Amino acid sequence: MSKKRTYFPPTTAQQRRLLFETWEATGNVSEACLRAHVCERTFYNWKPRFEVGGYSALEKTGSHAPKNPRRTPEEVAQAVEKMKRAHPEWGKRRIADEMARANNWVPLVSSNTVRRILQDAGLWPEPETSGLKKRKLPSARPKSQGKR
Repeated sequence: MSKKRTYFPPTTAQQRRLLFETWEATGNVSEACLRAHVCERTFYNWKPRFEVGGYSALEKTGSHAPKNPRRTPEEVAQAVEKMKRAHPEWGKRRIADEMARANNWVPLVSSNTVRRILQDAGLWPEPETSGLKKRKLPSARPKSQGKR
């Protein structure tokens, strides 16, 4: 027997409505899932929302965006900006190392996070773009060896 799982695409609002209408009419979860072409797990995922808000709660799905995005604490970002203003010649790696040194050598931010913080604050230098075109590198493909 194959252990491959069946893929069920995201449900539509019409499928969810049919699912719960059938469930209310028959009282049978398996039959409702078969008729709406969804798995039972989908039924039990949507059931609490249906019990609270009824059919109107089935219209919109929840956001798939991260609920707690990892961001650098504001105090750390301010310390990075303050350090850059005090020492404009320091780069991202030096600032990250100095912050770790002040924190008993426990890293607070990575050098790339320092760069992002400084870019957001407008303290990171923009790359210089000259009017010169970059030269095109030769291709790595060997030339064909024809008959001699």
